[in-house]
Amino acid sequence: MKMDRYVLKSESCSTVYRFISEGKNGPIQKLIRFQKTNVPGLYNLAFGDKNADGGIDDLAVSNNGDREKVLATVGSALYKFFDRFPSAFVYAEGSTASRTRLYRMGITKFYKEIIADFYLFGIIDEELYEFEFGKEYDGFLVLRKFN
Repeated sequence: MKMDRYVLKSESCSTVYRFISEGKNGPIQKLIRFQKTNVPGLYNLAFGDKNADGGIDDLAVSNNGDREKVLATVGSALYKFFDRFPSAFVYAEGSTASRTRLYRMGITKFYKEIIADFYLFGIIDEELYEFEFGKEYDGFLVLRKFN
């Protein structure tokens, strides 16, 4: 995607990324972590503010005025992750229903760019559906297209 985004710093394993959100509330450290699940090849995307112990606070409300830039940065991390793990599946859902709705709104806004490079699915009651506009989903699953 060709959007303004923050510079990502990555661990050598390419599963942890960090960046600093710069906005009206000052610099806020953010973390993105792609966590292995018990399903081979499936990773969970965890995202939020970096807390004091180095973990992720996925309930923090930053209100830093840079939501689109932050979401574009998370999208950039997704590309970098898939460059390293091209056959992986990535699952994402918000830590709350309103955050999942926010992710759906971001997906909807940049849908054309997303589907150019990814297969995108929505999950409802543990069932997988091809993503459609206007549907409420419990979470999302993406797989990189091989172009």
